[in-house]
Amino acid sequence: MNHRVEIAVRHLVEYVFRGGSLEGGFRSASTLTEGTKAHQKIQKQYGEQDQKEVYLSIEIPNGEFVFIIDGRCDGLLVDEDGTITIDEIKSTAMELEGIDSDTFPVHWAQAKCYAYMYAKTHDIPELNIQLTYVQVDTEEHKRFMQTMTIEQLEAFVIDVIEAYAPYVEMLHHHRAKRDASIDRLAFPFPAYRKGQRKLAGSVYTSIAEGVKLFAQAPTGIGKTMSTIFPTVKAMGTGLLQGFFYLTAKTITRTAAEEALARLRAGGLHLHAVTITAKEKICFQDQVSCRKEDCIYADGYYDRVNEAILDMLSHETLIQRGVIEAYARKHRICPFEFSLDAAYAADAVICDYNYIFDPRVSLKRQFAEQKRQTALLIDEAHNLVDRSREMFSSLLSKSTFLAVQREYKAVNKGVFEAAKAVNAYFIRLRKQAEEKHFIQREAPEELLQLIEAFIQQAERELANGAIRPNPVTGSLLLETYFEAVNFAKIGKLYDERYVTYVEISSQELRIRLFCLDPSHLLREMGKGYRSHIYFSATLSPIGFYRDMLGADRDDYTVSIPSPFSSEQLEVVLLPLSTRYRDRELTMEPLATYLQQLTEGRPGNYLFFFPSYAYMNMVYERFMAGDPLVETILQHGEMSEEERESYLAAFEEGDGGETLVGFAVMGGIFSEGIDLVGNRLTGVVIVGVGLPQIGPERNIMRDYFDHTGRNGYDYAYVFPGMNKVLQAGGRLIRSEQDTGLLVLVDDRYLQPHYARLLPAEWSDYAIIKF
Repeated sequence: MNHRVEIAVRHLVEYVFRGGSLEGGFRSASTLTEGTKAHQKIQKQYGEQDQKEVYLSIEIPNGEFVFIIDGRCDGLLVDEDGTITIDEIKSTAMELEGIDSDTFPVHWAQAKCYAYMYAKTHDIPELNIQLTYVQVDTEEHKRFMQTMTIEQLEAFVIDVIEAYAPYVEMLHHHRAKRDASIDRLAFPFPAYRKGQRKLAGSVYTSIAEGVKLFAQAPTGIGKTMSTIFPTVKAMGTGLLQGFFYLTAKTITRTAAEEALARLRAGGLHLHAVTITAKEKICFQDQVSCRKEDCIYADGYYDRVNEAILDMLSHETLIQRGVIEAYARKHRICPFEFSLDAAYAADAVICDYNYIFDPRVSLKRQFAEQKRQTALLIDEAHNLVDRSREMFSSLLSKSTFLAVQREYKAVNKGVFEAAKAVNAYFIRLRKQAEEKHFIQREAPEELLQLIEAFIQQAERELANGAIRPNPVTGSLLLETYFEAVNFAKIGKLYDERYVTYVEISSQELRIRLFCLDPSHLLREMGKGYRSHIYFSATLSPIGFYRDMLGADRDDYTVSIPSPFSSEQLEVVLLPLSTRYRDRELTMEPLATYLQQLTEGRPGNYLFFFPSYAYMNMVYERFMAGDPLVETILQHGEMSEEERESYLAAFEEGDGGETLVGFAVMGGIFSEGIDLVGNRLTGVVIVGVGLPQIGPERNIMRDYFDHTGRNGYDYAYVFPGMNKVLQAGGRLIRSEQDTGLLVLVDDRYLQPHYARLLPAEWSDYAIIKF
């Protein structure tokens, strides 16, 4: 039996013929791609007998496989004497003098495949093949031509198939082994925890029906395994070919890796790749992807195919250490290697932005792949603010002034374009009546100036002019990226956006600010079979369905806490923690905290709504000379410092006390497991409301205007989510017990009280 392998011409030849080095971080949006305008310009010059965008397809047997290759050739030209010419058009920001006939073998390969497909189908013994390069700025074009017989073309295409076949064989045999292992795979624990089977069943049903699921499941239920296991089983039944496990933090990525490792121990054979941020995995002391600066960038594409075959033939759980080992072995960039490996993997563990961010998402996923892929979105409450950032963009005046100065005597085009943007900022400053203001329409003039700047910068960068800068590394490259991001977001601008302008004595910033990310989350996630959004704190569920882009037919499930009420003691200290009252209530708060820790030994986490408030209470707490050990969170902690902070919470005999001061919404309020008596008490000071400021107020006004409660959407719901996450650190297993203290008189108000979990509602009020 021959197995069918469907592949597009372009993807086939890109795999076989890609070569050379990484491009120093610069990849033009128009360089050497099918630029629509350039194509149309050339195609309008075709004659009456000529055809454009001609669909071609052919089947080619090779061993146990039949390759079904298809694609659209740009032009099919017919001369007066009947001679056929296949035309392949490429647009570029490069100067055409820098392109020779043999500069890009991959383009000849693509054209030759189309030529063979047409010649074979129409029994044509010989035809012409033409490459047409178009300079996007000047619209000049340059052509190269060669003539080939059908025998030459057939030999060429067979060689291409032979070069691609080992990769196909490896994947085919791997998937057969994978599916057999899934069929035998059992749930990796003796029994399901309470509520775990319900969550797993909801995940499988949502995947089977191709809908989204919004699942609130309490901490400790085993959400990671409850989502991964049914997803893997769905792969075994043919519903899926792969899934992405998306996270916001490294620690939740580790939980997914551990779950897959447990399944592997139970017999699962599956390729799972973890993508680590470039800054963390780079082998160099300073990140620079220019071949002149990095031996792992130099010749990367000459070696990456062999590296992927090697790694996927010998490994299944491909975490950071595995990526690094094979990257060093084959002398290739570990970050780019992880991205390339991800396209071939069954499962990918990565940050949200690789799917949802329009500026950095994985671009080479095909529509058919998406239809067979599920998204598992862990700690989904984080995606609201994260996506709002992904869909927003910021430009600063000082950046363009710096480019203007640096390129004044270097490149007139770049200089003039940067100067025009800077001049726009100057005019805006002169016209402004306030230091902060919003406009409810896109800054069209600025966007046009940015497009002009991108063109000039692209042309300079495409010709290898990445000038080093002692401060920024490459000022033009960095500014180019910022401009491209701004232009991309500008194309997404609609009624859900505002233009936010901030002016200070030294700077002016313009932000395209996305207020409601739900529409764009739907658009970026379109095409995937199912989305599983899960968290311990998707409450209120209506808010998160609204903000995360739920459709009417999507499912919701809420799993009650599996733990008994005897495990958790909740008390409420009704002091005002409002900003205006903090000086007044700091003394009784610090006194209570001292009495608590001295009278009830153990390990505690005290959570505060801000660093400033935390430090203020910490100083007052320490002034009382407490007989306890304390550690303090601070901003921008390194990984080693974070690990040291958590390691301090050791299991003890209960006779000593440790207090960790931390902030809500920070690295220690989510995703950490301090099981047993490593954590015996949590104190949450305040209701977590974000600091009142212009951006939050803009959001509040927008949601009020659209018929929703703006204050709740901008302040209350995000704030209370931080409270719930912080409180969730306490009870992590069936054996845990602990004390939860809520400090704020607003918890007595029905509006806040109804947002508390049911297991927190039976609290005692402290009279202090």
